[in-house]
Amino acid sequence: MGYYKHHVFFCLNERPEGDRQSCNRCGASEMQLHAKDRIKALKLAGPGGVRINKSGCLDRCEEGPVIVIYPEETWYTYVDKSDIDEIIDEHIVNGRPVERLKI
Repeated sequence: MGYYKHHVFFCLNERPEGDRQSCNRCGASEMQLHAKDRIKALKLAGPGGVRINKSGCLDRCEEGPVIVIYPEETWYTYVDKSDIDEIIDEHIVNGRPVERLKI
C-alpha cells in the first residue's frame, strides 16, 4: 500500500471570465475545505488514511467541477456538500464508487 490509502485531488483552477468552465467558479475551494474537515472529523486523515489536496487544472473543465481519487483513478463531478459527503461515505469509507457522480 502507498503512503495514503486514498489521495483525493480537487481541481481549484480559476480560468479567466469567458473562457471554458472553471472548477473554482463552481465552488471547488469551499468543497475542498468541506471534504478536508469531514475527513478529519471521521479521523481518516493522515498517513495510511486519506489526504485531501488542492490541484491545478485537471483538464476536464467541461465535466467540472471535478475531483479524482487515487489509487483507484476514479473521477467524479459534484454539485454540493451532499455529493461530497456521498463520495466520502460510499467510496472512501465503504469502498463503493458512486456511479451517479462518476465521469
